[in-house]
Amino acid sequence: MGKQRPPGADQPDPALPYSQVLKIACSKLVVLSGQVAEDAEGKILEGDIKTQTRYALENCRRRLADAGCTFDDVFKTTIFLRDSHHWEAMNEVYTEMMPFPRPVRTAVQAGLFPGCLVEIEMWASSPD
Repeated sequence: MGKQRPPGADQPDPALPYSQVLKIACSKLVVLSGQVAEDAEGKILEGDIKTQTRYALENCRRRLADAGCTFDDVFKTTIFLRDSHHWEAMNEVYTEMMPFPRPVRTAVQAGLFPGCLVEIEMWASSPD
């Protein structure tokens, strides 16, 4: 695996689904632009924050696969939320889909395009 928690790092298990620090073994970076709940025709899918988070993560999964990566290779995510009140519901889906050790993460409230409730950016270390 290309990512691990550094041995001896002062890092209690966070109550939220992310790591506070990771050590990355990397030969090639894969960087995804922000992914939203958009279908193949470019239409934003309607739905609540859980539906949109799941679809945005599935779009991330597809883009990673295009580069020969999986969620296991992701070491950094940035989550943009239209409304910070969506934090807990987004985390439920994120926790279900992202493997341990989970990537380091930043989450912010942001103005997003019309219809978008969440946008997710990822950085990964390519295994090849």
